Amino acid sequence: MKSLNKIYLLLVIAMFFLYSCSRESAENIPSTRGVYMLLDTSGTYTQELKQAQKVINYILSQLDSEESFAVARVDTGSFSEKDIVAKVTFQDRPSMANRQKREFLEKINVFLTEVKSSPYTDITGGILQAIEFLNEAGAGHNTILIFSDLKEDLKKGYKRDIPLQVNGYSVVALNVTKLRSDNIDPKKYLNRLESWQLKVESGGGKWSVINDMSKLENILQRH
Repeated sequence: MKSLNKIYLLLVIAMFFLYSCSRESAENIPSTRGVYMLLDTSGTYTQELKQAQKVINYILSQLDSEESFAVARVDTGSFSEKDIVAKVTFQDRPSMANRQKREFLEKINVFLTEVKSSPYTDITGGILQAIEFLNEAGAGHNTILIFSDLKEDLKKGYKRDIPLQVNGYSVVALNVTKLRSDNIDPKKYLNRLESWQLKVESGGGKWSVINDMSKLENILQRH
């Protein structure tokens, strides 16, 4: 009987220790958010980028001090900081944060006015660059937004067979327009979505698709 009581006591202590560790770990996670948005600039998809402006405006209205936001283009080779159009970590003072948001929008407006179509679409490279940026930003809740038809087309010689390390990340595909070939064979569209979902979830991330731009309130939920 004494041995059973001793075992029970040890189990209670172990459970309390595990609970304390998990609680301490959760408390140590910053509450700040980091967002990295990829804009597809390939082919005729540049015509869709006006819709991206709505998303960017919404995100800027939601982010607070010490939270980070970056917007980058997806082109031939997107694993490069040169493809970042605008990036910012907001300061504590509201006046400074508002100024940062205005300057951010100015850069986006210039980009959308001057953007030229790219012959290739390196989405994977863009995601890898997003992971690098967000890891450095050090936010507690990270979101990667992909504004694209999700049709990846790599230039000859480019290698992107790399597992995505997105554990704890939320990856959201936005405005996934259907290609002409998708209308002929809808399975191509569905397979494209399924392929990206598999890549994200196998890397530990959470995958979702939002095609209705009126539902942006679900875009930055803390996870």
